[in-house]
Amino acid sequence: MELRVLKYFLMAAREENITRAASLLHVTQPTLSRQLMQLEEELGVELFHRSNHSIILTEDGMFLKRRAQEIVSLADKTEQEFLHRGEELAGEIAIGCGETGNMSFLSERMAEFRKKHPLVRFQIHSAGADDIKERMEKGLADMGLLIEPVDIGRYEFIRMQKKEQWGVMIQSTSPLAEKPFVTPEDLRQTPLIMAKRELVQNELANWFGDVYESLEIAATYNLLLNAVNMVRHGVGAALCFRLDGEYSGLSFLPLEPKLEAGAVLAWKKAQTVSTATGEFIRYVKEYTRSISENAG
Repeated sequence: MELRVLKYFLMAAREENITRAASLLHVTQPTLSRQLMQLEEELGVELFHRSNHSIILTEDGMFLKRRAQEIVSLADKTEQEFLHRGEELAGEIAIGCGETGNMSFLSERMAEFRKKHPLVRFQIHSAGADDIKERMEKGLADMGLLIEPVDIGRYEFIRMQKKEQWGVMIQSTSPLAEKPFVTPEDLRQTPLIMAKRELVQNELANWFGDVYESLEIAATYNLLLNAVNMVRHGVGAALCFRLDGEYSGLSFLPLEPKLEAGAVLAWKKAQTVSTATGEFIRYVKEYTRSISENAG
């Protein structure tokens, strides 16, 4: 498979029309059709359901689309890493980030780093820890800002200083909103919106204790903005971290007993990284070390 042909395939999959895709690629329609048919022959599968006016991906086509997007993204990232070698520090640093208050710390470090190295740019991918780790394993992310609990045995990391506080997001009109905190018993009769990750669910199950088996789980989520939307529309109360910012019509109550989570900025052990990524890692290490020394 040629990279050029995969880009042709992705354009055709996006447009669902050979004529339109060929025009955007600046090739003739017969050329694009021939390239796609040769790709199907090479793989031994049918990638499109074809009609007179449109093309729709088959199940095999959808699988190839996911893989092709990863391959093209990795190729583009590799190309960026080789730009400006031997000149001023440049390139792209890809970071997967969970929804955490520690993003403020990371954003500040990114801004300071770019003051020194303005040709460096950052690519941020917001997702849960499992998705971020998968992207690091595939080489699509150089590092990840991961919220614990998470298995980091295969990674080097810098521990973030800010602890995340667990609580519950509820509508401000809820009777619970009058309380300073919530206990496991307070949530026994409340429909809950729970984080999707199994490790997080286990952590929360330990906090709930015997009450956990009687809980009503209304929905699960992997990104908090969607959970907030569900809370606002009455699906339930969301177990989540306290994040920066105001949420109109909603209230956040901490859990009691108190439950906190740490966060780490992690990257693969013994991994060859780009010069820009290596310099950023060194910069963050030195910054966090200086903070620890000053605090001591």
